[in-house]
Amino acid sequence: MTQWQKSDWRGKPRVQMPDYTDPAALAAVEQRLGRFPPLVFAGEARTLKKSLAAVSRGEAFLLQGGDCAESFSEFSADNVRDTFKVMLQMAMVLTFGAKVPTVKVGRMAGQFAKPRSTPTETVNGVELPSYRGDIINGFEFTPEARIPDPNRMLDGYTQAAATLNFLRALSKGGYADIHRVHSWTLGFTDSEEAEKYRDMANRIQDSLDFMTAAGLTSANNSDLSTVDFYTSHEALLLEYEEALARVDSTSGKVLAGSGHLIWIGDRTRQPDGAHVEFCKGVLNPIGMKCGPSITADELKRLMATLNPENEAGRLTLIARFGAGSVGDHLPKLIKAVQEEGANVVWSCDPMHGNTIKSDSGYKTRPFESVLREVQEFFAVHTAEGTVPGGVHFEMTGQDVTECTGGVRAVTDGDLSSRYHTACDPRLNASQALELAFLVAEQLGSRQAERQQAAS
Repeated sequence: MTQWQKSDWRGKPRVQMPDYTDPAALAAVEQRLGRFPPLVFAGEARTLKKSLAAVSRGEAFLLQGGDCAESFSEFSADNVRDTFKVMLQMAMVLTFGAKVPTVKVGRMAGQFAKPRSTPTETVNGVELPSYRGDIINGFEFTPEARIPDPNRMLDGYTQAAATLNFLRALSKGGYADIHRVHSWTLGFTDSEEAEKYRDMANRIQDSLDFMTAAGLTSANNSDLSTVDFYTSHEALLLEYEEALARVDSTSGKVLAGSGHLIWIGDRTRQPDGAHVEFCKGVLNPIGMKCGPSITADELKRLMATLNPENEAGRLTLIARFGAGSVGDHLPKLIKAVQEEGANVVWSCDPMHGNTIKSDSGYKTRPFESVLREVQEFFAVHTAEGTVPGGVHFEMTGQDVTECTGGVRAVTDGDLSSRYHTACDPRLNASQALELAFLVAEQLGSRQAERQQAAS
């Protein structure tokens, strides 16, 4: 049996990837990227894997969130900070409610490429190639912008490196100190869930004051002053992924140096396809989206391919079925996992199965549908006696109006006022925080039931 090589994917069927028209330009970009430092390090990926192993046992909870498709033009320090801040808030709510640590993974510093349902799109009778994310082509609806340009990978790397540098400063430089729990409140979260957050923050502050009086402070306990924050993205553009892959000197295994966790999309999880071939050989934790079309046999084959050693924390299955459909699909997949004795993390993506076109013509996601899918996800796991390990949201720290509903009641008529996404609609900060409280209630109820059963 020949040893896996990071270029082996090139001999497999490829889908959802661009056809570059200038092979020489592509090769030049790949060579340049191959000389750049990796964006993440093997030790970080191993630490995340250990944390995800705890999630699989119900000893922690996974919060994965961020942009649907990161934009070059919208990139700013404020946007990175605000999304990080909302995730800190959400993680605090989840930890407070579930009484377990929250593993924080951003859809950041690499979420530049997007699969599309059709290869072309038509506007006013003009048909052009679909926009596939800023790392591939331009959002502007012109023939020139829609030509895949390999040089965009260099721009993606630069933005990802800047994002990671800033995230590391925020997570380790004092900004994430739990004593700042009040300062994380964004100015526009002025509704009911913000009041609940402030009440929770007051209770946390009371506990911290007691701990300080007892001599436990941030100065002598780094767990209070810093957080571990990881990055993730869909490993769609394999030329980029291969160019940033590096051999880990400690283990001799290959690290996907583009992000801590990479995932395979529902459209690219063919067992004999290029994306599975690349992801099976890297040491990083791997995610895989599981939509309505996946069968139990396919799942078993993919688990055997992606996690042959059945390593805890290696594989996260991200369920995305749509509200009202979870009960039709998830139980049979849980059964398949149990039949194989597989170690997996179960996470819920309630965004992608609940996208609709509004009456005003905007692509949106009703908050009520998002919440309903999360509730159904928890209900199925409760019935099956398995662990609902995490949630996966497309969200932003910006005060956008892209998903309808929530306590602040974004309506169809509001969508046009602050609809900024380059691809899919995202939860705004208020909706994301509201959802965190609702998930925390689910986790708290589950924890109480387990304690009652144990007694």
